[in-house]
Amino acid sequence: MGEGRQRPTMDLLRSEPMQLVQLIIPIESAHRSISYLGDLGLFQFKDLNSEKSPFQRTYATQIKRSGEMARKLRFFKEQMTKAGLSPSTRSARNDDVDLDNLEVKLGELEAELIEMNANHEKLQQSYNELKEYKLVMQKAGEFFQSAQSSAAAKQREAEAEQRGEGSIDSPLLLEQEMVTDPSKQVKLGFVSGLVSRERSLAFERILFRATRGNVFLKQSVVEDPVTDPASGEKVEKNVFIVFYSGERARNKIMKICEVFGANRYPFTEDLGKQFQIITEVSGRLEELKTTIDVGLVHQSNLLQTIAYHFENWSLLVKKEKSIYHTLNMLSIDVSRKCLVAEGWCPVFATNQIQNVLQKATIDSSSQVGTIFHVLQTKESPPTYFHTNKFTSAFQEIVDAYGIAKYQEANPAVFTIITFPFLFAVMFGDWGHGICLCLATSYFIIREKKFSSQKLGDITEMIFGGRYVIMMMALFSIYTGLIYNEFFSVPFELFGPSAYGCHDPSCSDASTAGLVKVRATYPFGVDPKWHGTRSELPFLNSLKMKMSILIGVAQMNLGIILSYFNAKFFKNEINIWYQFVPQLIFLNSLFGYLSLLIVVKWCTGSQADLYHVMIYMFLSPTDDLGENQLFFGQKFLQIVLLLAALVSVPWMLFPKPFLLKKQHEERHRGQSYALLDSSDDDPLEMELHHGSGSHEEFEFSEVFVHQLIHTIEFVLGAVSNTASYLRLWALSLAHSELSSVFYDKVLLLAWGYR
Repeated sequence: MGEGRQRPTMDLLRSEPMQLVQLIIPIESAHRSISYLGDLGLFQFKDLNSEKSPFQRTYATQIKRSGEMARKLRFFKEQMTKAGLSPSTRSARNDDVDLDNLEVKLGELEAELIEMNANHEKLQQSYNELKEYKLVMQKAGEFFQSAQSSAAAKQREAEAEQRGEGSIDSPLLLEQEMVTDPSKQVKLGFVSGLVSRERSLAFERILFRATRGNVFLKQSVVEDPVTDPASGEKVEKNVFIVFYSGERARNKIMKICEVFGANRYPFTEDLGKQFQIITEVSGRLEELKTTIDVGLVHQSNLLQTIAYHFENWSLLVKKEKSIYHTLNMLSIDVSRKCLVAEGWCPVFATNQIQNVLQKATIDSSSQVGTIFHVLQTKESPPTYFHTNKFTSAFQEIVDAYGIAKYQEANPAVFTIITFPFLFAVMFGDWGHGICLCLATSYFIIREKKFSSQKLGDITEMIFGGRYVIMMMALFSIYTGLIYNEFFSVPFELFGPSAYGCHDPSCSDASTAGLVKVRATYPFGVDPKWHGTRSELPFLNSLKMKMSILIGVAQMNLGIILSYFNAKFFKNEINIWYQFVPQLIFLNSLFGYLSLLIVVKWCTGSQADLYHVMIYMFLSPTDDLGENQLFFGQKFLQIVLLLAALVSVPWMLFPKPFLLKKQHEERHRGQSYALLDSSDDDPLEMELHHGSGSHEEFEFSEVFVHQLIHTIEFVLGAVSNTASYLRLWALSLAHSELSSVFYDKVLLLAWGYR
């Protein structure tokens, strides 16, 4: 190949010339070859094992192995997220890590982290249980201490009363108490623990009902939330102690505690033992706290080490998995110990691919090089557009809706202008445009620094579309100057207004009563066109009509683009029986409306365009009267209306019959259609498919499809024209919101009322 063919054409309008290539790769250099080709990014492999399931392919084990390593990396990322760490973006890119060593290392790190987590959970659970136990000992101890103090006080009062002047009944009562047998006194048992505060009321109610009121419940509120040992979450709890009598009541209390998730802890009435237990628990808590802190420091150090290498490890695992996925698409020739690959690549990349394959052969110490062979095929190639950092974002916007067929015109070329311009029509304000331009300039000036950093989702999206946003900002400044809006405020940038107030009764802020006193404003909209809030400004009428003009122009552009695509593929049927009648129909109605708008602007006529368009259909032969804009308008309207009516059956009927005739002639051998001669149209695709497999031509299906296509276009022409009025609606909303912000926020902040 000549040297001139080894360079990209840089023609964004058409796809780069593509070729089908066969590679015969020795097994020992296959891994490096696929890796280097992936880094180059100019080769698209075909799946030569499409009939096999993923588990039947040669490298299924290696893919499973890579998937297991990816799972371990996801586990590491979860642990780093919990610890508040993020993968380091400063890790060295020249780390040469072997996959086998990485697999062993990841396994060891995972086992170590799992063991750390298990130990930490056990220690933390013990710590939380001891904290609850300490709270129970303190709160219940306070209750017993207060109860004993109260009992002692009552006993002293009783003794004092007995020594005093008692009544006649006092000796009898005293005698009755002395007669009571101490062995017959009932001894109460108790259960202590903690229960969730939000469930404490239900807990008390169930205890009362289950024991028929034969229990005594005492609760004490814990001021601070307590970490629950089971869930590890902060929960507001109450310390409770339940007094009961009998084993049966005790069993019921135990079951109710289990149902309510109440943690039970032992308690002793002996004050000396209580103090001893609290001291022991406090010491144990200090030891556990120290152990937990040391473990967390060790875990943090380990996670920081993982975070430093995480990006490299993750990239290596993803790359290995992609390599083996690609190797599974290749066919194995066991006799020759090689892999056979087929794929598409741009013609200009031939030398680059050969150099990469030669480098892979040398690096893998293979004795045999890779054979590069160009195949001749009638298969339609994939589409490849050579983009740069400026055009790539626009290309991605277009690709999100659909990728152009090979050698079709690329809509991204037109999107570079139309997309930011339509944005500017809606949000035209040179004040906002300057702010947006300054913010985007920051990303463009520092793009080298940002491109080497790991950005957040929103920041990365903004950085990726920085040139799109810059174009939007520039167009917004341009349309803002045309609208004469700076944060919704009109300025006399290019001289004073052409209109003045000759009557003392008219206000300077109103458009009513103004007359032209000087030459037309040199650029953009006259400041007086903004009007006041009490009337419809002239600028809104301008935006509404301009939206219709833009919509009709863009729809014409789409049809013309499809026309040239059909012309490029020599598809005469689509040219004369689809795109030509579409142009006639669209411009007979909405093209004529656009003409009337321009003529009205140029002549200053007061004609009602709504009336003209409605009665063009209802009464095409009636006299136009004051709505006539130019000589011969009535005759032109009749001609255009007839043309629109004729274009509908023109789109509907000829094409199915011509396709049927072409199909019959092809099967009789009277004509041969060129390969790839059809546009991306389902009718032609079905026809060519039928000619290859000798299937019956379904005329009814083709006709119904064409009927649907015709109805869709006719209705779409109306609805799309109306949809473009959203440009005017959003522009009006943007202007009004900006005006409200200026009046109600900025002026009030500056002290104006």
